[in-house]
Amino acid sequence: MLKYNTRLKKLILPEYGRNIQQMVDHCITIEDREERTRCAYSIIATMGNLFPNLRDMDDFKHKLWDHLAIMSDFKLDIDYPCEVIKPENLKTLPDKIEYQSSSIKFRHYGKNLELMIAKAASMEDGEEKDVLISYIANHMKKLMLAVNSEGVENAKILKDLRDYSHGAINLDPETYHLHEFKEAPAQQTGKKKKKK
Repeated sequence: MLKYNTRLKKLILPEYGRNIQQMVDHCITIEDREERTRCAYSIIATMGNLFPNLRDMDDFKHKLWDHLAIMSDFKLDIDYPCEVIKPENLKTLPDKIEYQSSSIKFRHYGKNLELMIAKAASMEDGEEKDVLISYIANHMKKLMLAVNSEGVENAKILKDLRDYSHGAINLDPETYHLHEFKEAPAQQTGKKKKKK
C-alpha cells in the first residue's frame, strides 16, 4: 500500500522536498564521522543544484549549511566548513521599533502634511511659496475627498489650512479656488459578451 505524504512526518524545510530530508536522516545514522561528513558535502551539492539561480549570492553556501543543520534538527555531528546557526537563534524576535507618538490634529491629513504646512508658513513670500501652498491645499482636498466622497467645501479646506498654519496662511475662499476633482471611471474588467 502507498504511503501518502499526509501520513508521513512533517518536513522541516519543505522547499527541499522529502528526498533531501531522507538523505539528511540517513546521514545522521552514519557512524563513521569522515563518511558522515562526505555524505553531508554531497547533500549540500544536491541542495545547491535545486536552486542554481541563487549560486551567485554571497553567502549561498553558508545558508545551505545552516539549512542542513536545521533539517537534521541540529543532530548532525560533522566538521562544518563554517559557523552554522544555533537552535536558540532560530526563534529570536526582532528588536521592537519605537514609534513617535505625536498627536495629529486632523488624522485624515497625516503628519507629513502638517510638516509641509509648517515649512510653507515659514517661507518668505514669493512665487515658490504660493505654488507650494497651492499644491498643499489641493492635496488636502484630495485627502478629504478620500474620507468624504460626497463632496468637500473649499472653504473647509482653506479653514483647516489656516488652523494648521496658526493663521500664517490665510486664503479667502471667495477669491481662491481649488481644483475640481472628478471621480475616475471604474475600470472595466472581463470580456464583452458576444451576441448570439
